[in-house]
Amino acid sequence: MHEEIRMRRMRLLSMMPLILLGFAAFMGFGTYVVMRLWNWLLPPLFGWSALTFWKAFGMLVLCRLLFGGFGIGGARPGPRRGWGRGESMSAEERERMRESWRGRWSGPEGGGGASI
Repeated sequence: MHEEIRMRRMRLLSMMPLILLGFAAFMGFGTYVVMRLWNWLLPPLFGWSALTFWKAFGMLVLCRLLFGGFGIGGARPGPRRGWGRGESMSAEERERMRESWRGRWSGPEGGGGASI
């Protein structure tokens, strides 16, 4: 048992340089694509300055920080919040909920759409 765990660790450690190299290649390719798209579209359209490779990399990191985080406290497996609420309701409660939604989303005529 211990020998099997030790072999797995050794295999993972031997693959680590390849994993790091693959990650660096992936980031480099993504940075290159962002740089090329920016330099192709934005300077001719809006007169903005062109990006260097390192500025494009900085933009990727900034966007990840602002919009994606770094995987800390991210999505967790399992059902989403609010899903399955109807399972604990009685038939009367579900019908009341449906009626409240129908009233909320139907137009003044009760026809099920916004009138203009």
